[in-house]
Amino acid sequence: MPPYSLTDLGSAPGGAPRILHGLAARAPLTFLRRAAEVAFEIAQAALLDRIAPLKAGLREVAPGAAPRQGNSLALYLHWSPDGRVSPMVLRQLALWREAGFDLVFVTNAANRPPEADWAAVGAQCLLRLHRENVGRDFGGWRDAAGVALAQYGTPDELLLANDSVLGPFRPLAPLVAAWRAGGEGLFGMTESEGGGPHLQSYALLARGAAAVGLLTAHLAAFRDSRSKWRVVQQGEIGLSRRARAAGLRCAALFGYARLTALVDDATRASLGPRFDSAEAFARYPLNPCHHLWRVLVERMGFPYLKTELVRRNPGRLPGVEDWPGLMAPEDAALIREHLAMMGP
Repeated sequence: MPPYSLTDLGSAPGGAPRILHGLAARAPLTFLRRAAEVAFEIAQAALLDRIAPLKAGLREVAPGAAPRQGNSLALYLHWSPDGRVSPMVLRQLALWREAGFDLVFVTNAANRPPEADWAAVGAQCLLRLHRENVGRDFGGWRDAAGVALAQYGTPDELLLANDSVLGPFRPLAPLVAAWRAGGEGLFGMTESEGGGPHLQSYALLARGAAAVGLLTAHLAAFRDSRSKWRVVQQGEIGLSRRARAAGLRCAALFGYARLTALVDDATRASLGPRFDSAEAFARYPLNPCHHLWRVLVERMGFPYLKTELVRRNPGRLPGVEDWPGLMAPEDAALIREHLAMMGP
């Protein structure tokens, strides 16, 4: 397993590869049906957003009990069906704090976490926010940034994180150290090329005045939408485009080209005949955390699994049910408990 190191984002064009990403893992008729569904979702959301714009609102802002450590700030986005906060999420908070980040916790859950969970969150965080569930993750991060920066000032490092990943089941500190070794810029865990090369947003770190300033401006400019497609385009994909256009370094610990170079023949065969060669991954970009999840974990030391992959397996990928065998029993037990809390 290679040591963790940053790889600058690739230079593949956007546009068509986003379409080919959908075609790569689906039969043509299934792809066309899905494309029609997305087009309808975008059109419907655009109409509703114009007629009745979404209004984000903070339901509660409460201080936490954790003392401030320095000038590295993390905005952590949470959601669960009933508002509860799982032990796995509390562990994620503790690990980010151990890595030197002061935490602002924001939940999009309909119900505020129960008192015991709210107190447990407060023990790790400077600030806790409960808000309306509009704008998905970027809406939550925007509102958290607005409150936190007004109260604590602009940090030297600003981390965006959420609970859409299961784990970590490997130490987090070496990954954060590799980010920090990269100097100033915008850094992530994984790179996707669907829609153009960009950093996936479940864990993103801005370092240095230019990168932090760009990230806070990007969050402030974010506009809520009912369209998931528009939120991703504006939030996640738009952020990397904006950073690269500004001349900032954008790099991932698990770069797409490095990852696909490690894919073996058996994995390519499981993805279908389009992937009979390594070059196919550039023509048909895949979601690395889904289609190449096992390569990430086994060959590159990736410390997470995507929650959607384990809960839904939307790509019907083989072997996902074997995920507990890739980690220690205690980590698997913590993840199972979290999944049970999330429901079927």
